Amino acid sequence: MFDTSDILETISMIRDEKLDIRTITMGISLFDCRDENDARLAEKIYEKIVRHAEKLVETGSEIEKIYGIPIIHRRVAVTPISLVAGGATKDGMVNIARALDRAAKNIGINFIGGYGALVQKGFTAGSRTLIESIPEALSSTERVCSSVNVASTKTGINMDAVVRMGQIVKETAAATANSGSIGCAKLVIFANVPDDNPFMAGAFHGCGEPETVINVGVSGPGVVSSAIRRAGECDLTALAEVIKKTAFKITRVGQLVAREASERLNVPFGIVDLSLAPTPEIGDSVAGILEEMGLEKCGGAGSTAALAMLNDAVKKGGVMASSHVGGLSGAFIPVSEDALMIERAQEGVLSIEKLEAMTAVCSVGLDMIAVPGDTTAEVISGVIADEISIGVINNKTTAVRLIPAVGYHEGEMVDFGGLLGRAPVMSLRTSSPAKFLRRGGRIPAPIHSLRN
Repeated sequence: MFDTSDILETISMIRDEKLDIRTITMGISLFDCRDENDARLAEKIYEKIVRHAEKLVETGSEIEKIYGIPIIHRRVAVTPISLVAGGATKDGMVNIARALDRAAKNIGINFIGGYGALVQKGFTAGSRTLIESIPEALSSTERVCSSVNVASTKTGINMDAVVRMGQIVKETAAATANSGSIGCAKLVIFANVPDDNPFMAGAFHGCGEPETVINVGVSGPGVVSSAIRRAGECDLTALAEVIKKTAFKITRVGQLVAREASERLNVPFGIVDLSLAPTPEIGDSVAGILEEMGLEKCGGAGSTAALAMLNDAVKKGGVMASSHVGGLSGAFIPVSEDALMIERAQEGVLSIEKLEAMTAVCSVGLDMIAVPGDTTAEVISGVIADEISIGVINNKTTAVRLIPAVGYHEGEMVDFGGLLGRAPVMSLRTSSPAKFLRRGGRIPAPIHSLRN
């Protein structure tokens, strides 16, 4: 049951501190759409998405009106396409991406996730074909998001996939060069990818999920910043308590919305993901939280420790508020989507190396980072391998969304517009890992993976 006073207490959070439901994401299984004919498969996928999600946007608007809680996005995630279209040709895969895009436009959502593959232990014919199709798929659609899981703590790292994804990132950048290489902003490479993440670009509908499901992502960096500011000069233990209590209240709002959407759409409630996801708006910044905690500038000494404390407190507060917390649930640090992180990167305080260190203690990884367009595929693969290894060794989700913006150089700005924001092109060490990468094969799973 929900205490009315808990809900009423959030009014000022919504009005003054930018609390919102970042996304209601409907997961839809596509396994029953399988067909040997590529054209029929694409049409079945389109029809099923539209049939199940046709009222998603309308329902979100109704809930907004009833509770006064802003719901920023309504989205859809589907079964990884490589699992559904294993026999499709490359052209068939691209046509499926276009069917996904058409369905997204029809139901009025801005992104649809699931154009992806799970290759942590090796490639199937279908996963290989899908990966090869990603540059064309993302350059010929507007709303399709793609993700590829290349590693897990249980299986180790598929370095052949890491190498190929570095090349795919470069090819996608070239294919969308006329729009700041924006295709790469819709492509994420994972380790330990969760099945129930409602946030793009990594959302997909996992194999163990029900036929359809509602997952909700809540965000409130401004709310947490304000709570810390009000707490004043307390010690870190007391500050952690403040963050926990704030996360609890935010998660309760998310659960209320999730339950309401579930009932109205007659779709099972899955999880609430409490991820402090920033936006380009001033005051809606994870970097701002860290500086409110006492750092002079995010990216300087102490940033990793402050972020670790924040992430832990957010998770503890969320778990107390809902029995179904999942997805990623933590603090995101996407550079282009956080106004203060953009500023710190421009100042040179925040480097890619420092961001990599911070990803060891947060969700999710090196996210929405623009790098010079002439960065080699080998260097990109090396960065992917470094970040993915953090996830594998620490048994956590990590991911990479690098954007080698064609024609841009260090210090310039790439503007993607809307939620994706704008990114300063950051410097990247260019010494080549090519010889290491050419060895291929798999990096074995760590010893602590041997648990059952």
